[in-house]
Amino acid sequence: MRRFLLPASISLAAAALLALLAFAVAGQGTDTSIDAQLARGVRPAAPAAGAPLPGLGSSQSLNLSDLRGKVVVVNLFASWCQPCLAEAPILERTQRLLSGQNGTVVGVTYRDTTGDAEQFVRQHHIDYPVVRDVNGSFARAYGANGIPETFVIDRNGRVAAARRYQLAGGWLQQTLSRVLGSSA
Repeated sequence: MRRFLLPASISLAAAALLALLAFAVAGQGTDTSIDAQLARGVRPAAPAAGAPLPGLGSSQSLNLSDLRGKVVVVNLFASWCQPCLAEAPILERTQRLLSGQNGTVVGVTYRDTTGDAEQFVRQHHIDYPVVRDVNGSFARAYGANGIPETFVIDRNGRVAAARRYQLAGGWLQQTLSRVLGSSA
């Protein structure tokens, strides 16, 4: 009986390895992440992140689907994030530009306390809507793995562009020019 134990163990391990390999190959289908779709030139539908997000410092809530028909710049940020601090003036200028073109910036606090986020908004004179991602479901729906992250959503509710790090240079202005100029 013992002489069959080693060959049986090896056979079992080989079968397990083959099953794992088959699972990995089957899982390599089409990558449907936002980034992969954008890289292929496809504008994916903006993820429905569940329930409306509660407004920061207000009893109102916001669901991005309510903004269909507008160009929306969604920015995930936190008060403790230094790159987010550097982005605040860029996003404020963008809000002024978009408000006259049927668009808006929406700030989404991520892993932040309400009090700290409210102080950040006051200190940086942010006047666009800011909501709280209380349980992280919004960030997960967008595939966020850090902050800051910014997404541009076109008037049809599709993600037109994503930036997975700090805004700098003319990326946002160039992206908005393209999105505002297109009917897509």
